[in-house]
Amino acid sequence: MATINLQGNPIETVGNLPNLNEKAPEFTLTASDLSDKKLSDFAGTKLVLNIFPSVDTGTCATSVREFNKKASALDNTKVICVSKDLPFAQGRFCGAEGIENVVMLSDFRDGNFGKEYGLEITTGPLQSLHSRCVVVINEEGNIVYTEQVNEIVDEPNYEAALKAL
Repeated sequence: MATINLQGNPIETVGNLPNLNEKAPEFTLTASDLSDKKLSDFAGTKLVLNIFPSVDTGTCATSVREFNKKASALDNTKVICVSKDLPFAQGRFCGAEGIENVVMLSDFRDGNFGKEYGLEITTGPLQSLHSRCVVVINEEGNIVYTEQVNEIVDEPNYEAALKAL
C-alpha cells in the first residue's frame, strides 16, 4: 500500500506500482467505442500510461492536454490516458478540447487495472478511483519508469516520463 495526499490529507492505495524492469501486467480497458483494448494490442509500441482520477478535474484535464501536445512528436509511442470515467465522458472531453494524440481508455467495468497496477485509492473521498500516476512501458513490454504523484492535485513530471522513453 502507498500513502499519497489529497490536499494535504493522507489517503492510501491498494498497493504499490509495478516494479521497474518487470513485464507490465496485462490489462483490459474500454475504448470510446465500448470495445475492449488490451495491453497486448499495443505490442511493439512504447507506451506512456497517464493515469488519473477523473478527466472532469482541472489537473487531470491538464495532464491529458500536456501529453496530447507532447505525444505528437514521439516516434513509435502512444500515450494512453486511463481513468474510471465513462468512455462517453472521455470522448466528450477530447472532442471539446481537440484532443487527438492520446488514446483514452476507461477502467469503469471491473476496476481490475487499478488493482493490478496497485494504484486504486482505498481510503478518503476518492476511494475506488485511480491515483495520479505515470507508467512508461518500452517496446518489449517492460516498465522503465513509474511515478505516483504524492499530492494528487499536482501534475506529474512530464519531462521525466518522456525522457524514460
